[in-house]
Amino acid sequence: MNNREKVLENTIKRCRDRHIILPTYKQMRDPGLIPEKIKEKLKSIGLWDLNSLNMFRITWKNEPVAFGGGFGDVNYLELPTELTGVKARIIMLVGKFFPTGSHKVGATFGPLVEKLITGRFDPTRQKALWPSTGNYCRGGAYDSYLLDCDSVAVLPEGMSQERFDWLHKVGAEVFATPGCESNVKEIYDKVKLLLAERGDEIVNLNQFDEIGNPLWHYAVTGPAMEEVFNSLKNKNDRFSGVFLTQGSAGTLGSTDFLREIYPNIKVCAGEALQCPTLLLNGFGEHRIEGIGDKHVPWIHNVKNMDLVAGIDDTPNMRIMQLFNEENGKSFLKNEININPTLVDDLELLGISSIANLMGSIKLAKYYEMNEHDVILTVATDSMELYQTRLAEEKEKHGEFDNKAAAISFEADLKGITIDHIIEMNYYEKKRMHNLKYFTWIEQQGRSVEELNAQWYDDNYWKSRYAKVEEWDEQIMEFNERTGVLKEYL
Repeated sequence: MNNREKVLENTIKRCRDRHIILPTYKQMRDPGLIPEKIKEKLKSIGLWDLNSLNMFRITWKNEPVAFGGGFGDVNYLELPTELTGVKARIIMLVGKFFPTGSHKVGATFGPLVEKLITGRFDPTRQKALWPSTGNYCRGGAYDSYLLDCDSVAVLPEGMSQERFDWLHKVGAEVFATPGCESNVKEIYDKVKLLLAERGDEIVNLNQFDEIGNPLWHYAVTGPAMEEVFNSLKNKNDRFSGVFLTQGSAGTLGSTDFLREIYPNIKVCAGEALQCPTLLLNGFGEHRIEGIGDKHVPWIHNVKNMDLVAGIDDTPNMRIMQLFNEENGKSFLKNEININPTLVDDLELLGISSIANLMGSIKLAKYYEMNEHDVILTVATDSMELYQTRLAEEKEKHGEFDNKAAAISFEADLKGITIDHIIEMNYYEKKRMHNLKYFTWIEQQGRSVEELNAQWYDDNYWKSRYAKVEEWDEQIMEFNERTGVLKEYL
């Protein structure tokens, strides 16, 4: 018996003893495939509960309730013209109704489970290391707990207090690195130190280079967007674009799926204007939590992008107040006549979600899109995770009154322009792709040959996303070997 098979047997025994079942990607895409007895069990389980059956809730289709929910259609919001100021229809998939309140539990599922089912992670003696600027390590710690794996979280000290509180709650070992959202290198440096100190006691599951991250979005988020578009499109509507902040480039994996079906869509990646890495090979600090900085992720298929847009964090934070302070909501309801239910639902947009909305507006304005154009984006998480940020803004700037709401609506939202956008030609894409060299070849030990393959080999990305079928087969085989699934059939 080789070492991997021995580790795999340890993992199978652990899951058998703890009654753990792994969902397939097909089930996360279509919960209708989940066994009825599991759905029945979920009726007595809360959405955030630390129960392994909640892995079956790693889907865009959870019933939007905190406890005992079933499954339905994809959760989404459509933002009206009266709010966005553009004719194009802007649709946001809603991430709040995942366990932990963010879709990152999907992005972390792939890297960890792929190693568990192939015998490359031993939950009986190893810890899962989650380097992150925010929600990724939360999702990783949650998935680790459900899979009975110990976890280590590394994230910047400047991230919201809610993230740290929750990580401690699930028992993760937490390391806070210097800086804020844009200090990714400091995270890598801490990871390198931990790996040197602890050897194979920990397994690094880096969101920026684990293919399981974008693969989950390719297999689940992309089809969810396609499904939403088909459910709401009118006769002459067209799927015109997707806007997503770059972050780890995980969610951008959905656009590789969508490009296969809608080859003419425009894919726009956003980044903070205060840290314009893609736009200007630049650097800096900013306040839009969860969108990554100062490097291009290894897993980012830059060739699949059409534009890059810079999002200014100052109007972003004011829009956060407009959508969440009582005077802001009252202004939108009573003076702009936005549907009160929709205004109340704007709390479903966290800080990076607001950046995605701002970028979608820029994309619509850039191409002068009309009422037949549909843009898809995501609300990664909700304001539930950023209440301390609201309090900080209020303390810094004072009461957000009706006048502040009016100014923010006109200047920050309706006043969004097409500045700080690059429409990418071949060499703009290649310039951005080449930035990977400095992080991944010089610092992280990747090979130049693979870097070139990402650019020149047409099969590189296709072959990696094709692994989803293989992983589903391995998940089913794994569940068969544990024997636990039989209880639910």
